[in-house]
Amino acid sequence: MRVLLIGANGYIGRFVADRLLADPAVQLTALGRGDDADVRFDLATGSPGALTRFLDAVHPGVVVNCAGATRGGARELTRHNTVAVATVCEALRRSGCGARLVQVGCSAEYGPSQPGSSTAEDAVPRPGGPYGVSKLAATELVLGSGLDAVVLRVFSPAGPGTPAGSPLGRLAEAMRRAMQSGDGELRLGGLGAQRDFIDVRDVARAVHAASLSAAQGVINIGSGRAVRLRDAAATLARVAGYGGALHELDGPPGALRPTIGHPRTESVGHRVDALGHHRADSLGHHRPEALGHRAEAEHAAPVTYPYPDGCGSWQQADVRTARDRLGWRPRIALEESLADIWMEAACRI
Repeated sequence: MRVLLIGANGYIGRFVADRLLADPAVQLTALGRGDDADVRFDLATGSPGALTRFLDAVHPGVVVNCAGATRGGARELTRHNTVAVATVCEALRRSGCGARLVQVGCSAEYGPSQPGSSTAEDAVPRPGGPYGVSKLAATELVLGSGLDAVVLRVFSPAGPGTPAGSPLGRLAEAMRRAMQSGDGELRLGGLGAQRDFIDVRDVARAVHAASLSAAQGVINIGSGRAVRLRDAAATLARVAGYGGALHELDGPPGALRPTIGHPRTESVGHRVDALGHHRADSLGHHRPEALGHRAEAEHAAPVTYPYPDGCGSWQQADVRTARDRLGWRPRIALEESLADIWMEAACRI
C-alpha cells in the first residue's frame, strides 16, 4: 500500500510517519514544505492542479493529512487549515488515483461540552474560536467531497514531542524552571479545565488503523476520560520528583489572570510561571487546540473566550466508534505520557 503523508514533520505527523514506516506493507511518501520532505509542496499556496499531477504520478492508495496551523489569526488559520484541505480534496477529485483520505481533525471543532458528558460524533459542533472554526470547515469540506474519506477528531494529544506552547508543555517548563532555581513553590493558573488527553503514539495507531479500514465519516480519538489539569500537574510533580508546593491561581472564567490561555507578558506585575496558549500541535496537530490571539497577549487585554482552545471547562470523548469501526483502543496511560514530557523538559536543565 502506497501512502502519501502530508505534514510528516509536525507533532502528530512525526509519529504517524514512524508508525507507517514500521509496517512492511506500506510504501511511504512524505509531502511537505520542509527540505527533508520527499516532495516539497505548500498546500496553502499550491494549486489543486499541481497536486493532481503529483497524485497521478505517485498513485497512492491512501492520503493522510496531518498538516495544519495551531497559531495565528483567523486568516492564517483559514489558509492553512481550511484552504489547504480544499486543495487536497479538489486534487483527489481530479486525480485518477482513487485514494482514500484520512484527515486529522481536532476536538476544538466541538467547542464546549456539558460537564460530566461524553461527546459523541453526532454532537452538534459549536467551536468557540477561530482555530476550531477553521478545522470544522475543513471537516465539512472532507465530508462533502464525495471521496472515500474519514476524519479523526483528535482530543488533547500528549506525550513525547509535546510542544512547549501547549498546556502540558508549559507546565513541564514551569516546573523545570522552579527546580532549576530551587523554588519551593510553583504558582500556576488555568488548572481548573478538564481535558481528554490521548498519547500521540496512540493517535498514530489510530491513523494507521483508519488507513487500513473502510470506515467513513467522523471518528473521535481520545482516552474517554477527562482529567483536570491540576491533577495532571500533581502527577507531573510526582514524576519529576518536585517536592515544592503547587499554588493554584484560578479565578472566574474570563478573568485576566496568568493561565493556560494567557502567555506571560510584561504587564503582569507579579512573578508567576504562567502556562501560555494551547498551541499543541498539532498537528503539524493537535496538538492538539489553540487560538493564538497574539494581539491580546501583547496588550494584556481580556480574552474573548474563557478558555484558549474554545472548549470551555470540560471535554471528554465518547470513543466507542473508534473501538467498533477501527478496532482501536488507547493503550498508553497519561502518567507515561507525562513522564515522557518531563524527560524532554529535564534535558534542558
